[in-house]
Amino acid sequence: MDRSSQALPLESLTKELRGLKDLLSVAQLVACSLELDEVLLNILHSAMTIMDMPAGSVALYEIATNKLQLHAHDGLSDTFTAHDRWTVKPGGLTAAILARGELFVIEDTRQTDLFNNPLAIAEGIRSLIAVPLKMQDDIIGVLYLDDFVPRRFPEERLELLSVLGPFATMSIDNARLHQRTLELACTDGLTGLYNHRHFKKVFADELSRARRYQKPLSIILCDVDNFKAFNDSYGHPNGDLVLQEMAGLLRELLRGCDTIFRYGGEEFVILLPETAIGDALRAAERIRSFIETSSPTFLGQITGSHGVTVSVGVAAFPDDGDSTTQLLKAVDELMYAAKRTGKNRVHCCARGGQSPQSVS
Repeated sequence: MDRSSQALPLESLTKELRGLKDLLSVAQLVACSLELDEVLLNILHSAMTIMDMPAGSVALYEIATNKLQLHAHDGLSDTFTAHDRWTVKPGGLTAAILARGELFVIEDTRQTDLFNNPLAIAEGIRSLIAVPLKMQDDIIGVLYLDDFVPRRFPEERLELLSVLGPFATMSIDNARLHQRTLELACTDGLTGLYNHRHFKKVFADELSRARRYQKPLSIILCDVDNFKAFNDSYGHPNGDLVLQEMAGLLRELLRGCDTIFRYGGEEFVILLPETAIGDALRAAERIRSFIETSSPTFLGQITGSHGVTVSVGVAAFPDDGDSTTQLLKAVDELMYAAKRTGKNRVHCCARGGQSPQSVS
């Protein structure tokens, strides 16, 4: 037998074994975490390594809005990744990728009419591979790999990438399930806000961070006024409606970096990181005023005329306490001081003294 005819199968077998070894390494890396962000980055970096690509991203699909949301990226500019959410438009590149449902390769973006996104053109992307991530018939997202020069892609590497796709999809689905399980464990079932148990953990973490970096941290405690009387008059289902609407109003009024918790019963607590007492007081007064003026609208059909009000206490690290216990005691006393002095008001400690003062 000719030696060359023996060498070819051996070379082919060696490549195949190397590819299987690479795929096993990828599988181990992707499966090593249940944290969604970490899983997505592992998938992205594994795919970039397989295809020797300098850039890439993973976007997850939101079926309700028909949009893709960017969740992981590497090797791309801040200008490009700032556009982190986009609609799947008929006739566009993303729609074509999802419609095909399999590996989508463009070796030279200047040779196809589908590649017409001004941001991608300005980024200098000249070749790409897109891997639709699908669970049966459901779209999970898209894995993109990008290069800034035209490329020819080795067939055996593309085959490895096509095997990675379904495995990556299962890993994402598992991570999402894990994430939902964790959210249920730390979420209040009625309002959808974080619960008391999660508050204790986050509060300790935020206070530790504020102390380490010498940053301010403020805490707001709100209590619905006369809530027992409301329940007695209008029933507990309508009392639940008040709490749900309150949660929605708080979400509207606060910043994305602020964290809202249902502390217990009709009490809500808010952590405001890197926020000094002055800004926290303005946020608290905004909450008090908005609830006073807005609640008659959503409660009008129930009460006939009036809404609800809240009494609010505001405390700040380090002036009002250096520990979670001290700060909670301070803000609780301030909230009850607001109750005692007429309700529907915001109280804080007078700076330079310990007597509470009203700011509304």
